[in-house]
Amino acid sequence: MSLPEAVLRVDLTERAVTAEDIPEPWRRSFIGGKGLGVRYLFEMLNPDIDPLGSANVLCLFRGPFSGYLPGETRFAAITKSPLTGIFVDSYSGGSFADAFVDALGAHVGIIIEGVADEPVTVHLEGGEVEIDETPALWGSDVRELDASLDGAVAGIGPAGESLVRFATIATDGGDHHAGRGGTGAVMGSKRLKAIVARGEPSANPELEAIRARYEERFHDHPEGRAHRASGTLETVDAADELGVLPTMGWRAGRFDGADAIGIDAIQSRADGREASGSEVEGDFQVGDVVPRGGLGIALGANLGIGDLDEVVHLARLCDTLGMDFIETGNAVAWAMLASEEGVIDRTVRFDAVEDASQLIEEIATRSSRLGELLADGIDRAASRLGGANLVPTVKSMSAASYDPRRAPSMALAFATSDRGACHRRSHPVFAEVTGTNWDDNDRITAVINEQNRSSLLWSYIVDDVTAPAFEADLGIEYFDAIGVDITSGELERIGERVWTLTRLFNIREGVTRDDDNLPKVFTQPIDTGGDHATIDRLAFARLLSHYYERRGWTQEGVPTASLCESLGLVEELAEVGDGVDRFE
Repeated sequence: MSLPEAVLRVDLTERAVTAEDIPEPWRRSFIGGKGLGVRYLFEMLNPDIDPLGSANVLCLFRGPFSGYLPGETRFAAITKSPLTGIFVDSYSGGSFADAFVDALGAHVGIIIEGVADEPVTVHLEGGEVEIDETPALWGSDVRELDASLDGAVAGIGPAGESLVRFATIATDGGDHHAGRGGTGAVMGSKRLKAIVARGEPSANPELEAIRARYEERFHDHPEGRAHRASGTLETVDAADELGVLPTMGWRAGRFDGADAIGIDAIQSRADGREASGSEVEGDFQVGDVVPRGGLGIALGANLGIGDLDEVVHLARLCDTLGMDFIETGNAVAWAMLASEEGVIDRTVRFDAVEDASQLIEEIATRSSRLGELLADGIDRAASRLGGANLVPTVKSMSAASYDPRRAPSMALAFATSDRGACHRRSHPVFAEVTGTNWDDNDRITAVINEQNRSSLLWSYIVDDVTAPAFEADLGIEYFDAIGVDITSGELERIGERVWTLTRLFNIREGVTRDDDNLPKVFTQPIDTGGDHATIDRLAFARLLSHYYERRGWTQEGVPTASLCESLGLVEELAEVGDGVDRFE
């Protein structure tokens, strides 16, 4: 086993498949997953191409140790986002990820180019690719799609076909999703309905022994113990207790109905849960989605819905249609606020599951004017209708999971995220809220360290739940096992290199300091249960400036020549060209 050496390129226009060696300098510098994905996007895409046009590409990649890492095996979907117009990487697990890793053979992944003239399915097995015309599958939802194909399936539902800009790539019949940023819409734009992988995980005793050691580290870590107790179900309860739970369209930090959709309510009804998270024993029905923390936030508290069955219903609807539940929940919350404010001439009520359900279906199929507009994202809808400041977005992606008004570090993480208002690049919110006397230096250190580390670990494609297992050595044991001599310092630089190249890609697409913005919502005080929290805009501007300085970026957010030289990105900086010249 070695670092990935080749990639498969699948041209849907020409129905051609070629194997291509990965440039030698890229293999060690970018590793796999996110790192190689952004390097290929930077190489292959010209600035300003339409994300839903034929010039965009979709990379589905594994990491160098996929199949032997603790937690779930995952794959990465990497492309130019139709929602944000910048870089996006999204990850998913389940049986497809397991089969995909083996089906690739010696390749790190597939790069899908062009547009088919009618709906097709890509079949991957033993490192070989076949492209089949499958027009009869067009129109099926993701559960029907999964049942129609023999193998592990990654595909799109009605939302992807309708080019909803936050459509997902669904696997295992909607149990798992590459969710954020609209990767499913890119598949839809290419008339690619599904990718089918066939393969069984291979065996490498040495790497399996390393996995066991890293799993033990995770089990012994405080985050590991908490996860074994409740998975991510405790997120609603913890966020509510700390006053950072997005509630009623981000208007409050605590939700009176949190207990009804939190961990006790779920565990009282579920005696057990399958590893996939889709089927449980107890009162839930087979096929129901167990509302993990993020679902309870986006489709529960943020919509004012405190009924567990209703949250499950909305979650299953999003999953079946193939839509990102975070973006969908925020779009529906925006409509509820817009209805109250008179921005739209339609009644969409908080705590009304029937209103939410109807609008979700309209978004997925673009079957109403409001659904059509929201299918293009909140920012685009607001530009047509008004109400731009009702729901927080950064770079056109809506904020997720945690309200940062009690934790400026979380506001910084949202603002500087490389794919929009994402809580997974860095989420220091709980550490700051429960810590003592954090200052700007603490906030910047936490955010930069987590951003760099997540970029490294997503180049491996680590299940981010188990990321604490890599705190001690960043995974050096895996490199030792495949004969790659590398230090922890080099691995840290890889994380910084990947984050910096992603920034250069986004600058080339037009991102400026103004896009590392603080949504107006977060400057408005909310009641967090005893105090009124807000983010001061001037204080945040100073925080952002200090973040840039620590990053080695200019005050316009551009990586400096000296930083790029130290990271081996001089040529990439030069290729940005006019993107840098704008600031000089």
